[in-house]
Amino acid sequence: MLGGGTGGTLVANRLGSLLGREAGITVVDRDPGHVYQPGLVFVPFGARRVEDLVRSRPGRLRSGIAYHNSAVESVAVEQDRVHLADGTELGYDVLVVATGARPVPERTAGMTGPGWLRNVFTFYDPMGAAALEKALAEFEGGHLAVAVLGAPVKSPFTPLEFCFLAEEYFRVRGVRGEVRLSYLTPGDAVVSPPAAAGALAALLEKKGIDVVTGFATEAVDGDEGRLAAADGRQAGFDLAVVVPRHRGAAYLDRSPGLGDDAGFVPADPHTLQSAARPNIFVIGDAAALPAVKVASVAHFQGEVLARNINRFLAGRRVDDRFDGHGCCLVECGSGKALLADFNYDTEPLPGHYPSALGLPLLKESRLAHLGKRMSAWCYWHILVPGRDLPGVASPMPRTGKRFPARTARRP
Repeated sequence: MLGGGTGGTLVANRLGSLLGREAGITVVDRDPGHVYQPGLVFVPFGARRVEDLVRSRPGRLRSGIAYHNSAVESVAVEQDRVHLADGTELGYDVLVVATGARPVPERTAGMTGPGWLRNVFTFYDPMGAAALEKALAEFEGGHLAVAVLGAPVKSPFTPLEFCFLAEEYFRVRGVRGEVRLSYLTPGDAVVSPPAAAGALAALLEKKGIDVVTGFATEAVDGDEGRLAAADGRQAGFDLAVVVPRHRGAAYLDRSPGLGDDAGFVPADPHTLQSAARPNIFVIGDAAALPAVKVASVAHFQGEVLARNINRFLAGRRVDDRFDGHGCCLVECGSGKALLADFNYDTEPLPGHYPSALGLPLLKESRLAHLGKRMSAWCYWHILVPGRDLPGVASPMPRTGKRFPARTARRP
C-alpha cells in the first residue's frame, strides 16, 4: 500500500478486516503525520489549528497492518517490486497506489518568487494555511483575489468555500466594506456542472464576491501584485490566495508504465484496476479518473476496491463496480452549508440526500452546516477506519434527486 492518507488508510483497514492478520498488509508513507486536509481551509480564519488536524499515520491502522516510514523511490512494474528511498526493497502480490495529489506552485511562473508567503499564499498545505492566517489577521482592506490555476485540484469546491468563509470573516471583523473579494477561474463557470454552477454563482453574487471566468493564470507577480492570464488579461491584487496546479506523487515519474504525463495512474474507472498491470490498483486522488478528488470519493471507492482485491487474490474476476459517487459539503458562512452529490453520469442536482427525507441538495441549510461540523468526527471514526456510513453505500442514491428529462454527463 503506497500512501497512508485517506485512501491508503481506509482501504488497508478494510482489507485487514476482510483478509485478517495473515494477509501481510504493509502501508508505506514518508510522513508519519496524517493530516485531515478538509480542515485546512478553516485554518486561515482561526477556526482550526494545524496541530489539531494531524494524527499518527500508524495509529490509524488496524492491528496487524505494518507501517514503513519512507519515501518511495520508484516502482518496478514488471518485477512487482517497490524501491524505497531508505534503501529498502519490497515485493508484492498486489500493489495499491494511494499517494494522492500534490500542489506544484513552482510550476507557475513567479508564484514562488518574491511574493511567496508575503502577499501570495495557498491554503492547500499546512505551512501555507498557517502563514495565511497571519496575513488575513493583518489585512485591513484592498483586493483579495482567489485564483484557481487549473484542473485537476484536490477538492475543487474548496476555493469557493474559502471565498464564502473570507466574506464572513471580514464582515465579522467589521472591514468587509474595505475589502474587494474576487474569484478567478480558468473555466467558463464557477464550477463545470450547470446546476451546481448556478447555485454557487448565485451565492457568490449574494455575498458581493466578483467572479472572473476564463482567466487562465499563467504567471504571478508578487512584487507588482498582478496575475497574468494566457489571453493577455491581467488582474491586480493586494493579497492573492492561489490554488496551484496539482500532480501525482514524484516517484510515478520514475516508474515507467505506471503513471501518465501528469503523474496520475490510469485505471478502469469502475474496478479501479490499473492499466499498467492486473495486480496494481489505485484509489483516491492518485487516480487518473473522471471522479472528483475529494475524501468521500475515496471512501466509496474503498468499498469497491477492497472487495475487488479480495476477489483478485482468490483468483476470481474483479467485477465489483464503482460508479464515481462523491458528495461535498461546502461551508457557506452564517451557519449554513450546501451539499452536492454526484457520480460519473449524474451532475449535482437539486433535491435531497440520501433520500427524500434527507439533507437538501444545492441549497444553503443549517442541516448541511451541522453535517459539515460532524465531518471531522466522521472522518477519523468512520471513513479512515474503513467503516460503512449507516444507510449510505457506494452507489449514488437516486431517490430524492430531481432529475431533468435528460441528465447530462458530468464533465
